[in-house]
Amino acid sequence: MQVILQVDFPYQGPWGDEMTAAMDGLAQSINQEPGFIWKIWTENQQTQRAGGIYLFANQTDAQAYLEMHSARLKSFGVPEVSGQIFSVNTALSQLNQAQFIQK
Repeated sequence: MQVILQVDFPYQGPWGDEMTAAMDGLAQSINQEPGFIWKIWTENQQTQRAGGIYLFANQTDAQAYLEMHSARLKSFGVPEVSGQIFSVNTALSQLNQAQFIQK
């Protein structure tokens, strides 16, 4: 069953196009993670938080990614990482235009 991983953390920039340029390598590496399907990058300059919404093929891969990513962020000096995993109700989500890609 596909799952959503929601992650956010304190972040002081860069933002927007500068963030895109700075995070290109990281974005490319995420595509190689086991069970990864897609990610929506999130940023809020006003609250100084960033993160993402990920779709994974299963809970095991999402949990493994969360653990690895949390450790990576903490090694960059991020003091706290908030991560939650949710099951996806595919039928209801598709009624609201959600599109899923099978891997």
